[in-house]
Amino acid sequence: MIIDLRSDTVTKPTPGMLDAMMSAEVGDDVYKEDPTVNALEERLANMFGKPKALFFPTGTMANQTALKLHTNPGDQVICDSNAHIYHYEGGGASFNSGISCKLLDGHRGMFTAEQVIEAINPPDFYHSPLTALVEVENTANRGGGSCWDFEELKRIRTICNDHSLGYHLDGARIWNALVAKPETARDYGQIFDTVSVCLSKGLGCPIGSVLIGDEDIMQNAMRVRKILGGGMRQVGYVAAAGLYALDHHLLRLKEDHQKAKDIEQMLSGLDSVKTVEPVETNIVIFELLDKKNDGKFINLLADKGIRLSSMGSGKLRIVTHMDYSDAMHDKFLTILKSM
Repeated sequence: MIIDLRSDTVTKPTPGMLDAMMSAEVGDDVYKEDPTVNALEERLANMFGKPKALFFPTGTMANQTALKLHTNPGDQVICDSNAHIYHYEGGGASFNSGISCKLLDGHRGMFTAEQVIEAINPPDFYHSPLTALVEVENTANRGGGSCWDFEELKRIRTICNDHSLGYHLDGARIWNALVAKPETARDYGQIFDTVSVCLSKGLGCPIGSVLIGDEDIMQNAMRVRKILGGGMRQVGYVAAAGLYALDHHLLRLKEDHQKAKDIEQMLSGLDSVKTVEPVETNIVIFELLDKKNDGKFINLLADKGIRLSSMGSGKLRIVTHMDYSDAMHDKFLTILKSM
């Protein structure tokens, strides 16, 4: 038995999802004639209270499109130093949009409104990049699946309004935050100009993300998607997986969260573990007492059929997901207990 805890992207479609995909009604989405894609976009737009949504093959492309829509070459985006758009999108901000990142040293991937104010460059000081956008990631991956305080997000919204800045949410794992916290998708839609959501992580789809936003900012989204190579044809087969997941896989995220908390508790009791980040959702990040043993620890678990990830800087990551069964969970906890 292989227990793969490297990421929640390793899941495979369930039988019910496959049935939905194979029975989907499709058309040419480049002509906006795929009824299943249109239905998914409309549903997500309504869920977040926005007028527009656009289907993308990847979360990176959705985020990169949002950056492009909000900025001009030479502009700057404010984000956390652990943000996905900075660490894991291949330098796309500079390559695709010609913009730079103003990195904030937040706490577990989250920063404050006061930090945003301090990071805004004077608009009349032409030596500095023009600050155009604030970007946040919820949940924060490198923060251990941490969830933002919604009141802080609202305070940042006010600052964006006062300084005419765009506001983008990388909501790759927003579904986890929605299950863990009391806010609704519409609450997020009210304060962000654009929101990207991923279907292929906690919701278990094989592919797909959606960018959701206001009418004025989204008017060129299809053009940017085309430029980035994201125009697809009969993609309703994949969009059907997203519709199925929204109906059947959203509330079950609570199970992933509980399993992650169980793992946190077990790791916290191991003599070889230095720290474990507080677990709120489905990501567990921990650090060994001796960072030199990271590779040995990973290999030891690999020999027992357990896969996890190294995040660098001595940190290891475990991510629970839909394909991580109760039997796998019991086995993993037994293995950890014996270490």
